Amino acid sequence: MRADVIVIGGGAAGLMAAGTAAERGLDVTLLEPNETLGRKLRITGKGRCNVTNDCDVRTLLANVPTNPKFLYSAATAFPPGAVMDFFRGLGVPLKTERGGRVFPVSDNAHDIADALVRWTRGLGVRHVRGRARAILRDQSGGVHAVMTDREEMPCAAVILCTGGVSYPATGSTGDGYALAAEAGHTVVPARASLVPLVSPAPYCAALSGFAPRNVDMTVLEDGKKIYTERGELLFAHFGVTGPLVLSASARMRRWGERRYELAIDFKPALDEAKLDQRMLRDLEKFRNRDMTHALEELLPRSLIPVMLSLAGIPGQTKAHDLTREQRRALGRTIKAFPVPLDGPRPVAEAIVTGGGVDVRQVDPRTMESKLVPGLFFAGEVLDVDGYTGGFNLQIAWATGRCAGLAVGKDTCHD
Repeated sequence: MRADVIVIGGGAAGLMAAGTAAERGLDVTLLEPNETLGRKLRITGKGRCNVTNDCDVRTLLANVPTNPKFLYSAATAFPPGAVMDFFRGLGVPLKTERGGRVFPVSDNAHDIADALVRWTRGLGVRHVRGRARAILRDQSGGVHAVMTDREEMPCAAVILCTGGVSYPATGSTGDGYALAAEAGHTVVPARASLVPLVSPAPYCAALSGFAPRNVDMTVLEDGKKIYTERGELLFAHFGVTGPLVLSASARMRRWGERRYELAIDFKPALDEAKLDQRMLRDLEKFRNRDMTHALEELLPRSLIPVMLSLAGIPGQTKAHDLTREQRRALGRTIKAFPVPLDGPRPVAEAIVTGGGVDVRQVDPRTMESKLVPGLFFAGEVLDVDGYTGGFNLQIAWATGRCAGLAVGKDTCHD
């Protein structure tokens, strides 16, 4: 059976592209190796699914550090507001939280994925389980068929939506890069974009499981501040992770060329003078205690030994014996807790993959290849990635919609 369009990959971009093409009356097959469609989508945002960001197109593109101009046309045609209306139209109520982050009211990512699956099935999209091994071309160089493990599937066009290489257990194994390269496309090497960070500091492992909230975290590049955000993070045996760290990691793009480190302000609501006054009160209140126990009203208990060590203060020092210089050193450490960094965790652990199909070889108005007629791209397989906050899923929706609207206009019956 010949399809008008075969969409390779049943994730966010693939489901959007398939449904959009089917809405136009095209015969669409969605090829996905996983039994469950939208598998990665179902675990995004800690299972809550940060659908998009409630912002304008200018703000969206400002949060896309890689090739934002490429997205202008697609993002303008299907901006965050339209995405929100789309999902509400599928019966999924949405809510907006801090920083414009949009989630389903249910806080359940399955509601988003299930709505997309119902939508595509209702439009007659065939869901076929299988893995694409090659995109076959005819004598003129255009798309002719897709070869799977079991058969050759004839088609007039292909939309490649295979994602990156992060979370390979969900099916993001980099297949799309190989298919694109075989078709003559340049593939920018994959790298981790939103990813946990490795630290050589032994106290990170000692603090493993400690998850401070409402702290300010600053990224320093060769000692210069390049980014600060307030939120939460998590210490781990290898270093640090959590929302703040994942967001910050996208700003660290020159590993090997630059030295990166973090500085955490555990008391962002207090300036240095007010923090010093607070410490003086606590030290007077607990003047006969060891410093290990004199700070229990100021800092989490697990953090105190590490903080004292970094400030050069023996834990058995009595509060009333603390010198002015030691107190100031402690204050500086509380306001700028250092976390040296060795680099990111492996790309397989990244939430989002950077790199992918070189966008200079893709038409930004249609997502069609400039090299192979009838071959389109959407989502993370492209060399475009955003910061945290719903921007990466917005890229998937916009590029998937764009490809679904453009596919088949010259090669398929409308």
